Amino acid sequence: MNDRQTLGDQSPMPPFAGRWALFLDVDGTLLDIARRPDAVTVSPELHEVLRRAHQLSNGAVALISGRSLADLDLLFAPILYPAAGQHGLERRDTAGTVSCSIDTIDRINRAAQLLALQARGHQGIVVEHKGLSLALHYRNAPELREWADLTMNALLIGLGPAFQLVEGKMVLELKPGGRDKGTAIADFMSEPPFSGRLPVFIGDDVTDEDGFAVVNIAGGHSIKVGDGRSLARWHLDDAQSVRRWLQAYASFLETERSHE
Repeated sequence: MNDRQTLGDQSPMPPFAGRWALFLDVDGTLLDIARRPDAVTVSPELHEVLRRAHQLSNGAVALISGRSLADLDLLFAPILYPAAGQHGLERRDTAGTVSCSIDTIDRINRAAQLLALQARGHQGIVVEHKGLSLALHYRNAPELREWADLTMNALLIGLGPAFQLVEGKMVLELKPGGRDKGTAIADFMSEPPFSGRLPVFIGDDVTDEDGFAVVNIAGGHSIKVGDGRSLARWHLDDAQSVRRWLQAYASFLETERSHE
């Protein structure tokens, strides 16, 4: 397919190519954002198109998420995709080998206990301890935005300079520094089957900007989902548009395979 891809009333997208390394954020990108992280579901149709894209690209599809690897595996079972969880703090390569940063786990555990105590009595607040990072969701209590910010910044001071506070869509997250979605994508690109391919990353949130920067430097395609300023060079409106785009990409790969 030589023309630029256009999905309905979407802006033109880059033309598909057979030697892509595809990296996909999950919440807000593949999946519509839910009121709680545990309320999302993966449709049979998405399971199937993701499986096809992964198989037809010889495994060059990876999930790049703020969720933990364990959470991703529950969502996308039975297939264990190459994936980076907790914004790059843990990563599973194509061979199934998992690497993670664990030297700060005791401090994040203590912070999680303190945050759980502080969150009691604040209806609508959701505390999510992911193992290596700690998230506070206020989507169901937007009036507590200032409280959430003050609380997480106080915890950040206690955790010390090895940690950073990352802001997402109605969520604040504490995590060790030095690893992000960009470093995870760079690591994947140094390994087969991703190496030697053109990186393509689709994401929707501020935490995806590190990935966009790495992909742009590599001359790849960075795709922003939704509104807001971004380093991304392309745009899709919402998660439904991403799923349609992924279906078209899988069909393109099938056509390419049939011509081999």
